[in-house]
Amino acid sequence: MSTTSRRRAEEVRVVEVGPRDGLQNEKTSIPLRTKLELIRRLSKTGVRDIEAGSFVSPKWVPQMENSAGVLNDLLGHPPSSPFPIAYNFLIPNIKGLQKFLAGKEGASEPDSEPAPITSPQDPNTPPTPPPSPKRDGDDEPAPITSTEDPNEMPSDPNEPLKSSIQKHAVEISLFTAATEAFSRANTNRTIAESLEECKAIVSLAKSKDIRVRGYVSVALGCPYEGPDVAPSKVAEITASLLEMGVDEVSVADTTGMGTALKTQELLKTLVAAGVSTKDIALHLHDTFGQALVNAVVGLEHGVRTFDSSVAGLGGCPFSKGATGNVATEDLVHCLHGLGARTGVDVEKVAKIGAWISKELGRENDSRAGKALLARMKAGS
Repeated sequence: MSTTSRRRAEEVRVVEVGPRDGLQNEKTSIPLRTKLELIRRLSKTGVRDIEAGSFVSPKWVPQMENSAGVLNDLLGHPPSSPFPIAYNFLIPNIKGLQKFLAGKEGASEPDSEPAPITSPQDPNTPPTPPPSPKRDGDDEPAPITSTEDPNEMPSDPNEPLKSSIQKHAVEISLFTAATEAFSRANTNRTIAESLEECKAIVSLAKSKDIRVRGYVSVALGCPYEGPDVAPSKVAEITASLLEMGVDEVSVADTTGMGTALKTQELLKTLVAAGVSTKDIALHLHDTFGQALVNAVVGLEHGVRTFDSSVAGLGGCPFSKGATGNVATEDLVHCLHGLGARTGVDVEKVAKIGAWISKELGRENDSRAGKALLARMKAGS
């Protein structure tokens, strides 16, 4: 990276997707208590955004069957954290949004018995379920860079960042795809039909003052149509989502086929189409070991929000061979090495990665996480 790019990369937002995207492809059933414990632990690491669940049909994604329980617990007994966190739930259609709203409104009163995950507020004061709010600056896009001196590098990358959320929030995300074949396989709809569904979801969500995040799947390669997805099509869909009121679009390399040159071309096309890098995130999978390379390309081109999953959990039920998301430990270690400040305690995340990998009976796919754990063990 150039010196200029590094100096302007002080603050980078990491969206932790492990509890949703990371778990949705696991083969064995995951108890609700394990999901809640994972979210509770992640809430103490400094991440400000956590994908907590999905209101998709359990017939297609059975691991998300208990998402209503996750929502209910987060509303009634929000985990303690250093600062407010936005908890996001993936919504596939209007029916899913209606289920989410029913759960959100039905959880307006906390349980009479205290839950094992406690609220950070006064225990004698009943927790108030958070409205799904606008973040500060939604009317005016927030600057990508820090307001500090651009020539001054951050002294501590683990120092908590200022949160743009005033209190714990619940939000939603929706999705469409960049290819017709994937859209039909994933949702049994054309892209145009999918966008119409998205428009209806956004309209209802905004009437309830709920912040909406969008995903454009297979933006850098499709399991059905191949690795050469047209950047212009991704830009067209991204712009459509933003125009209908989506607050942020996460451009997803669902298959992990992206390369540095393809990522660069895509970002240039997005900007040329009038899409601001302030309004997009990169969602990278590491199938071919290119996720960190592509993240650095994104950073150089002004992207300041990246999705990642603790221990590299993940995959896509509709994309054979796609491996997990880029590991949060690897991404944060890389970003800190470039002088960026994330507010995330990477050592805490590494411990969580080891714990959840053991709980799931799978290998820990984070190289940085395993190295950090070995170093911590050697120093103890």
